[in-house]
Amino acid sequence: MSASPKTYTTVAVAFHWLIAILLVGMVFFGWWMEDLRANISGPQDFAAVQAAYNWHKTVGITILLLSLGRLAWRFTHPVPPLPAHMKPWEKGLARFTHVAFYAVMIGAPIGGWVTASATNFPSRLFNIEGFDLPRLPVPQTEEFYELAGSMHSAGAWLILTLLALHAGAALKHHLIDRDGVLQRMIPGLNVPPQAPKE
Repeated sequence: MSASPKTYTTVAVAFHWLIAILLVGMVFFGWWMEDLRANISGPQDFAAVQAAYNWHKTVGITILLLSLGRLAWRFTHPVPPLPAHMKPWEKGLARFTHVAFYAVMIGAPIGGWVTASATNFPSRLFNIEGFDLPRLPVPQTEEFYELAGSMHSAGAWLILTLLALHAGAALKHHLIDRDGVLQRMIPGLNVPPQAPKE
């Protein structure tokens, strides 16, 4: 049996950062879209809103495909073990956060797809006419649209909450524990030297 790796593979690192950037970007882009929609005053504004929503859907589907690819890579490639010094509750929280991230990386785009499928508006990928995202078989009612949209919006807050937990833990490992965990996702990063003992 081969030994556990000390760092993540280059592919895993690329998946991690690309998906993270796209996810956070889509949260803020989504909020901007809501403001844009709330200030429609004419046909040109409506067209701009539709274009923005189509780009949001396009990137959302991209995130879904990347997340499924990342999950497949995770199942077929071993990952570095958690540091031995971590307490059981810390390891449990770390595992929970990772599972929750996978759930939201896959669930949020699907939730957006469900929401888009509940309307009569076409979802044009890359804003190309005729290159439409297929509709999912969901009710096309105002009530269902509002429910699906609310759940999709809640996913944005879940993303930011998980991000805060994840980033906080990474900084703790780097600045307090100084155990090199952050180096696994940022190759070449120097670990701060241990503070001199009194």
